[in-house]
Amino acid sequence: MPRETPYLQVADALRARIKAGEWAIGEKLPSRARFAEEYGVGQSVAQRAMERLIIEGLLEGRAGSGTYVRRPRERLRMIRSRHRERRGGSPFRADMKEQGRAGTWESRSQARTPAPERIADRLAIEPNALCVVTRYEFLADGQPVQLSESWEPMAITDGTPIVLPEMGPYAGAGVVERMRSIGVEIETAVEIPRPARASQEQANLLGISIGDLVMEIERTYYDTDGRPVETADIVVADIRWEIAYEIGIQRD
Repeated sequence: MPRETPYLQVADALRARIKAGEWAIGEKLPSRARFAEEYGVGQSVAQRAMERLIIEGLLEGRAGSGTYVRRPRERLRMIRSRHRERRGGSPFRADMKEQGRAGTWESRSQARTPAPERIADRLAIEPNALCVVTRYEFLADGQPVQLSESWEPMAITDGTPIVLPEMGPYAGAGVVERMRSIGVEIETAVEIPRPARASQEQANLLGISIGDLVMEIERTYYDTDGRPVETADIVVADIRWEIAYEIGIQRD
């Protein structure tokens, strides 16, 4: 699927060239003006593309000097961005593809599950209201990356083709695309990251040790009326991945 945002298209092209070794580690890249001319975009677009690769850890900017290819990180960087939900299909699979990895997952869903109080509060529903809960284990090249437990109110999805996230015509699609298929437009996602220590179950699934540092992300999607339509708890092993948020700045 083609990119909707020009700077992401340029970032894709530059990322491929960097990984192909066109510039060595520590080598200075050409100016943004040259890239802008090469790709037929404005300098601000080229700048944003380079900033994206700085966020990803492929480049580093040096004040008064320029932009250089950065030495690879021991920890990989996971980008959380509003653009990840615009790409269609699975945002996780797209994220892993950008890093040259094959993103897959295993899941199991259970319908008609009463919402515990903490989940009901996040979804603005009554405690014990029926939901579909889906537990995911996300993998990159067969290695564990993150865990997720997702809750969706059956009052929204019951009787539709998407009631079970991993079945039907939209199996494997992201929440945004699935909800849109039944006329629910998601407008906002709120994420709350919190550091924690791995439980026995989390350690076993992520291939880490009990008590290792993890990042827990509480994520909730809201539709255009401000109604919560899905909430999830995401767990990422801190020893292998660091979380970075890309925040767009409105320019007058």
